Amino acid sequence: MSVVPVQATPTINGRPDIALIDALKKISPQAREKAKASAQDFEQVFLNSMFQQMFADVKGEGPLGSTEGTGPWRSMLTDEYAKGISKSGGIGITDDVFRTLIMQQAGAT
Repeated sequence: MSVVPVQATPTINGRPDIALIDALKKISPQAREKAKASAQDFEQVFLNSMFQQMFADVKGEGPLGSTEGTGPWRSMLTDEYAKGISKSGGIGITDDVFRTLIMQQAGAT
């Protein structure tokens, strides 16, 4: 048995986002998916950059330490952290970027 995802009404500040709802009507489903993927990719890049800066001065041993050879592993680890956080809901950047992309595309049509 497959579960069909429920399409939630977009909200802003707890109220229906009428402008986004209208803009989504003007955009094809393929463009929506592409915008969502681009927004999620942007959040991943932002989080990865934030994590790399956060762990840049960590000293000691372990995957985030400063021992020889940990640089490439630290880079891959922060990338996976960013992917995981973004895919599990992120920190809210994806939704704002998605809204902006959709509003721009709807205005261009």
